[in-house]
Amino acid sequence: MKKVATRFAPSPTGPLHIGGVRTALFNWLYSKNNKGKFYLRIEDTDKERSKEEYKKQIIKSLQWIGIKHDNEEYIQSEKINEHRKVAEQLLKKDFAYKCYCSEEEINEQKNIAKKKGIPFIYNRKWRNSENLTIPNNVKPVIRFKSKISGNSVIKDLVQGEINISNSTIEDFVILRNDGSPTYQLSATVDDHLMDISHVIRGDDHKINAFKQKQIYEAMNWNIPEFAHIPLIHSNEGKKLSKRDKASTIEDYIKIGILPDALRNYLLRLGWSHKDKEIFNLDESIKYFNTTGIGKSPSKLDINRILSMNEYYIKNTNENDLYNNLEIYCEIYKDKIDNKNKEIKKSLTFLKNKAKTLEDIYINSQYLIREKIEISQEDMGLLDDVSKNILANFLKEFQKIADINKENLEKIINNLIKDNNTNFKGVGQPLRIALVGSKFGPGIYDIILSLDKKDVVKRLKAIS
Repeated sequence: MKKVATRFAPSPTGPLHIGGVRTALFNWLYSKNNKGKFYLRIEDTDKERSKEEYKKQIIKSLQWIGIKHDNEEYIQSEKINEHRKVAEQLLKKDFAYKCYCSEEEINEQKNIAKKKGIPFIYNRKWRNSENLTIPNNVKPVIRFKSKISGNSVIKDLVQGEINISNSTIEDFVILRNDGSPTYQLSATVDDHLMDISHVIRGDDHKINAFKQKQIYEAMNWNIPEFAHIPLIHSNEGKKLSKRDKASTIEDYIKIGILPDALRNYLLRLGWSHKDKEIFNLDESIKYFNTTGIGKSPSKLDINRILSMNEYYIKNTNENDLYNNLEIYCEIYKDKIDNKNKEIKKSLTFLKNKAKTLEDIYINSQYLIREKIEISQEDMGLLDDVSKNILANFLKEFQKIADINKENLEKIINNLIKDNNTNFKGVGQPLRIALVGSKFGPGIYDIILSLDKKDVVKRLKAIS
């Protein structure tokens, strides 16, 4: 049996799309499940739009989510001569021909097809060129001689058997008139050179599989297995594009989604194993297969991502969680290493109800900042009764030598009784004075996480 080898082949023309991340994940998991190889191919032949920064971002993003490719990156632009050689071989073997149609002629054919409401298929004018005169000063393209009659079949590992009429496949261009290879040729040659056994990609590539299969057959190469995954749609049910909000992996990293949470979410987006929802990395590799991939498009659900992330925040080892928080803050917020002890010991409650690392950062502000700021709205809640409660709390608090929850409860319960109020009547002004907002962690957690001098200082600032 041929050794499994998969690949992910992004173009470095923009930030990595979330659909691309899922495709990379499925390829990586399939290869690891079968003890095979996973390769990263950078399809950088679009020289105008391809940028080194995007290549680096793609590699970094994949590593962030836990996907590491085998060997060095395969750079497509370095193999262009190999692609051209195959085009020449196809010409010699009479599986391809030179087409001298001008751009105007092609556009005219496209307009006629558009008016008739039918898909454009090149009319194959130069397929049999015996009676045609080669025009002067026209550089030809090279077209592949697609099959005209009969049907072609692909046994897709996800879609099942796909059968199409060969008449629907045009004589597609494999080499442009400037000598540059097209996607159909480059992808096929590269997959052959890389000895790829399984091509796992989005189902918008289904028609490409039939074109590429013909090149494999013409060159007498082994044909890989194909698996075409349904695309990810937006909430509106449309194909997700880079213009959509939260469509790139960077959109999730910058709001504080954990890599394990996003990996788990993307794994379950269009794939299932029994009724299991949570998969650690080892389980993801162990259980992944193509039979679990559904045939229908999946909708990207930000609420489900946040819910998954909340689960991982609650269940991740707190040292690991803090490390993730520290890296996140250094890139997207302010450095927190000067308050690492205070935040580390308080993570147990700071992460409570937090859906993102950003939420934890916001909950930590009263620990991070030396001076808190209170909004006018919250300041308006501190009436004379509230200020009196704060003054009395401060007086009793300063007497305590051993600050613990039991001692704090005594003070607060006495204040509730003396002022004929409830817990909120005491807790809310305390929270505003100590945190700067009526929202935040539990009041006992707040007081116990601060130094005594900080509590005193903040309470005195209100009086």
